[in-house]
Amino acid sequence: MSVVALLAAGCASTTSAPSSESTTADAKPISEAVGPQYGSVHVYVDPSRFDDFVRSWLATFGGTAKPAGIADVTPTKSQTRSQLVLSPVGTLSVFGFLTPAPFPFGSERTGWLLRDFDAGIQQARASGAVLQVAPFDDPIGRDAVVTFPGGLNTQLDWHTSVPNYPALRTIPDNRVYLSPDAVDAFLKSYLTFSAGTVTADDPSADGALIGKPGSTFRQIRLSSGFGNTLVLVTDGHLPHPYGREVAGYAVDDVAATVAKATAAGAEALVAPRDVGGATSAVLQFPGGYIAEVHQAG
Repeated sequence: MSVVALLAAGCASTTSAPSSESTTADAKPISEAVGPQYGSVHVYVDPSRFDDFVRSWLATFGGTAKPAGIADVTPTKSQTRSQLVLSPVGTLSVFGFLTPAPFPFGSERTGWLLRDFDAGIQQARASGAVLQVAPFDDPIGRDAVVTFPGGLNTQLDWHTSVPNYPALRTIPDNRVYLSPDAVDAFLKSYLTFSAGTVTADDPSADGALIGKPGSTFRQIRLSSGFGNTLVLVTDGHLPHPYGREVAGYAVDDVAATVAKATAAGAEALVAPRDVGGATSAVLQFPGGYIAEVHQAG
């Protein structure tokens, strides 16, 4: 969960989350995750398309949007329009910067809420992640950005008042593209930090899934308290828009979802198609956010 999400949503009336130990007695790491609905995808859009994006997203997937606001959510002076969007398929923190976004903000793909901030930061660094943005305070908690091996930037957050969001109907996939050189180091660090598990590892996934029919690639599925992650290990020879989509969303009917999205101003960059018995498509929403959608399993 990002700073902007809770600034937009307002502080909840619950008490502070108690600190938790980051390791068990036998020194095995445990997850500092609060839950997948508290992991938001960070969506950066031009302020002029901000409302268009939110309307299009809600028309496509349903859900609610907290009141938009203007805030300074970085450790250096800046201003952004911000809004928290709660949809059944995933949580979004939407940013429309009115000033230039300070580096490296805009490169982080998700914000994860931690039960214990200091323990989570320590655990991330011990796992091999790099502290990209040192911890900084905001009016309702603390934040930092870490980089996992392979270049994956993630914002980590903690808030003095615990928010209360409904459980997701389906959990989105954090879609991570990596090279074969980076994947082993990434998996070791990412799984250690998240206390996650590998739920599937297919060394010969159909290349049509990433726009390269007639080829294969390695596809790895991970699960943790922060949500689902889909790791796509490729040679980097990717046709547009593959590699640009940050998340994949599970829906009951891909064709119907694409029809809703296009009626609400989105563009189908990849029309619905069946690959390996599953239907998927790729959408681009007003403001430029690209998302994969696939049939819920």
